[in-house]
Amino acid sequence: MFFRSFFDEKLAHMSYLIGCQKTGEAIIVDPGRNLTPYFEVAKKEGFTISAATETHIHADYASGAKELAELFNVHLYLSDEGDKDWKYEFAKDVGATLIKEGDEFSIGGVYFKVMHTPGHTPESISILLTDKGGGAREPMGVFTGDFLFVGDVGRPDLLEKSAGSAGTAKVGAKDMFASLQKARNLSDDLQIWPAHGAGSACGKSLGAVPVSTIGYERKHNWAFQITDEDEFVDELLSSQPEPPTYFGVMKKLNKKGAEQKTGNMPRRLQSLSELKEMIDDHVYVLDTRKSPLFAYGHIKEAVNISIEKSFTNWAGWLVPYDKDLIVVVEEEKLDEVITALQSIGLDRTIAFINQKTIEQDVTLPMYKQVDVHEAYQAVKSSNTSNEAALIDVRNDSEWTDGHAPEAIHAFLGHIEDHLEDLPKDQPLYILCGSGVRSAIAVSVLQKHGFDRVVNVKGGFTAWVGAELPVTKDKS
Repeated sequence: MFFRSFFDEKLAHMSYLIGCQKTGEAIIVDPGRNLTPYFEVAKKEGFTISAATETHIHADYASGAKELAELFNVHLYLSDEGDKDWKYEFAKDVGATLIKEGDEFSIGGVYFKVMHTPGHTPESISILLTDKGGGAREPMGVFTGDFLFVGDVGRPDLLEKSAGSAGTAKVGAKDMFASLQKARNLSDDLQIWPAHGAGSACGKSLGAVPVSTIGYERKHNWAFQITDEDEFVDELLSSQPEPPTYFGVMKKLNKKGAEQKTGNMPRRLQSLSELKEMIDDHVYVLDTRKSPLFAYGHIKEAVNISIEKSFTNWAGWLVPYDKDLIVVVEEEKLDEVITALQSIGLDRTIAFINQKTIEQDVTLPMYKQVDVHEAYQAVKSSNTSNEAALIDVRNDSEWTDGHAPEAIHAFLGHIEDHLEDLPKDQPLYILCGSGVRSAIAVSVLQKHGFDRVVNVKGGFTAWVGAELPVTKDKS
């Protein structure tokens, strides 16, 4: 048997390629939309990808399953569990095999058996793998999708918060408790292969280790330690991170099936004036440079999300799906940017401009950056004169754990919904955890006409390190 895992760090997404070395067949588990890595490995190792399967209808990335079936004649095995509202709408069109609890299928000598493990979503399944071609008679491991992670379990509130299915969070939490009881009966040495690692918003405390065992998780995963259902439900539903706005879009997209990518390269813009001529209400400008470069000069209409680890997450929060995109990018990274955007269904990149073209213009607007001491003094001195405000763009749980007494809370993901609540006639000092999210927020505010915004370097971490005042809201 051949086994290879793939990790997309921008999505914290794990997927897998399993092959039978006797027959040369291979299957992908939870394929992402970028299919190139799977086919490159398959070609190198001498496999033909003949099948793919998914543990559930994903909410955090665009699946490549439909494209595999339509373009490459790959046979799909898709869950038929759950209620009628969350079935794969394209399954019949591509001739997929629908699978439920207890069903088995094989790729050469590698056998798979389905467990229904609802909780994260009603249709969620886990898939046990047994290498019968290698002589095994019991499973080696289980693909757990978003049911069981290393150190955590999948959140049950996404259908309610992202897909608008009212009242499903508590039902999902109870289902998750029942699924964990089923998992308690699995062998201790069974490996678990989840669909996500640390950094994913599909849980609240995912571990960074990519693989674990059922036995280890039973001993150390918090979810296995709680044996009372009501206590478990309360704990699971508490303090879940705010789901990115694009999750609702992805859930519907993957239910319907992501359309095939066009493959057309965006138009290259030769000058700043050419870029400005294209900007209107139907175009969104995304600047993917590192924030210090953006701070030294940028298009005022642009939002700055650097092509780094958190790029896809914040693009999903902030970039609209109903507008054409123009990206400012280091040309060598253009393919990376387009691939990352397409991984969450943002397919409307029509043009790009090399970042060097932007950087040659010394007349472009800039923004100021200060350390926490200067920000503190500016806000402290303005308590009576109303000359400055401190805006904290961290999430709710971070804010609850502690914040500056003078700060106004405006979470980055929803900041555009609350622009009217922010003072426009005074300097705004923008603070996050480390300075990354605040830099994005500064660009968003500048885009909307806030001209006196300042990024606080080092963020709340530096604020605490400098022993500046911190308070907690009373519960």
